[in-house]
Amino acid sequence: MTFTKGLAQGVIKKGICANTVAPGPVWTPFIVQSFDEKEIAEKEIAGKEIAEFGKDSVMGRPAQPAELAPAYVFLASNESKDVNGEVSVSRAASRSADRRG
Repeated sequence: MTFTKGLAQGVIKKGICANTVAPGPVWTPFIVQSFDEKEIAEKEIAGKEIAEFGKDSVMGRPAQPAELAPAYVFLASNESKDVNGEVSVSRAASRSADRRG
């Protein structure tokens, strides 16, 4: 959050806005690929970790990329021209992000 606000203050004079989307856990095909091949072969550790992925989020599941797309589209549009230095936290963000405030 501090980085986003600092960056926004630094580039606003150049007509650039800086914002962040903090999506929390997002399910993509790369999630499975990120596990060690040995763990996937054993299926014990990886299977449990994959099943638990995103369970600690506010929604109790990982977000899907399509659910986050509107936030990125908005920030890329002229509709967000007056938005600067903001962090958009999605509904899928982890509960620990809520505790940080």
